[in-house]
Amino acid sequence: MNRVSWLFKRLSFGCISLAVLLCVERAEAQARVAPVIVAPVIQKQAASGQTFVGTVMPLKKSAVGAAVDGRVTEFPINEGDRVTKGQPLAKLLTETISLQIVAAQAELKFREEELRELSNGWRKEEVEQAAAKMEAARSRREYTGQRLKRTLALFEKGQVGTREQIEEDSSAAVYAQQTYEAERLGHELMKQGPRPERIEQSKARVAEQTALVQQLQDQLKKHTMIAPFDGYIVAEKTEIGEWVTKGQVVAEVIYLDEIDIEAHVLDTHIEHVRVGTTVRVEVPALKSSIFVGEVAIITPQADMRSRTFPVKVRVKNVIRDDGPLLKAGMLARVTLPTGELRDSLLVPKDAIVLGGPTPVVASVVALDDKELAALDPKAPGPKPTSKVKFVPVELGIADGAWIAVTGQLAADQQVVIVGNERVMPGQMISIIEVRKTPVADAAAVNN
Repeated sequence: MNRVSWLFKRLSFGCISLAVLLCVERAEAQARVAPVIVAPVIQKQAASGQTFVGTVMPLKKSAVGAAVDGRVTEFPINEGDRVTKGQPLAKLLTETISLQIVAAQAELKFREEELRELSNGWRKEEVEQAAAKMEAARSRREYTGQRLKRTLALFEKGQVGTREQIEEDSSAAVYAQQTYEAERLGHELMKQGPRPERIEQSKARVAEQTALVQQLQDQLKKHTMIAPFDGYIVAEKTEIGEWVTKGQVVAEVIYLDEIDIEAHVLDTHIEHVRVGTTVRVEVPALKSSIFVGEVAIITPQADMRSRTFPVKVRVKNVIRDDGPLLKAGMLARVTLPTGELRDSLLVPKDAIVLGGPTPVVASVVALDDKELAALDPKAPGPKPTSKVKFVPVELGIADGAWIAVTGQLAADQQVVIVGNERVMPGQMISIIEVRKTPVADAAAVNN
């Protein structure tokens, strides 16, 4: 009996423990309710697609070269650095041209002040000074004229004077008259101001010197090589102390904020591809990412050997602190429309979860009565209304931000578009928003 009692007690204790564990697990499961944003699956006409292999290419690439000869004094970049438009990549020695600029600017200042002096005209004091000189010359003229008259009168009466004295007084009178005329004309010119021709000549000299300064400054700018656009350094072609010649490449820059994926499409499929068509893009090296691009360029010249046409799909890149997510040279796969329209199911791009053996979507499944009854009404946090079920899908073509899928889904069925990367199969969820358009907003969930 004692042994039976002992077994009964152990069994009772185990049942109680199991019940407690179930309650704790139920409470923890309810506490782990995930807030999510969902969107409905839609049904519409979509073309069948085919996948083509492509390569990630930079949208722009520039080999930055030297515009002048010179010795490199600064080279502050390294391969992999992100640079912004206008950022210096390398600088050449500029001491000589800097001194030439200083001298040219000083000469320009002199020419500008000379023009300003002519444009402003004579000062009032200078005009008054010229008037005073004219009056002094007038007085001298009148004096010498009166003295000549007296000398002539006395000489005619025979009272005094000689012919030599007459000539001397006559010469002084003529000189005084000419001096007065010169001062009078000078005074008149000062009242009228500088001649327009002199002002125009001065303006021409200022313009000439300004052009010289600008030319030297342009030469100075050419001693600094700058980034032509935002991008990344992919090659260094010089170093501090090296002598570079005009046209020599010092660095290579590529633009990766947007990238082109170049694929080659067979001539039997190219008729279905249109510029502006949205395209699904997968990069095998990035197993957890899917992109939607747009056909940007269809080259109308085929490769004569392969009979394929180059098609460029433009994709907006993801720029992180450690660099671009999509890097030049990566292998990519693009799914282009190559068939007729047919009824298809489409889900938002953000509903697709990658990284596993096959893509899946987190579909929303309502809780049954038993699961609802098992919920603890006093548990903190959001109250669950549904749970998730991962449905494997096969991806088709893209249509805007939507992607055609094949799997156990139905039209109007809800799928998780924000928060799906954190939920587990069967995990309870709380739907905080239902969106008709596939716009992900992780901040809304996190808040």
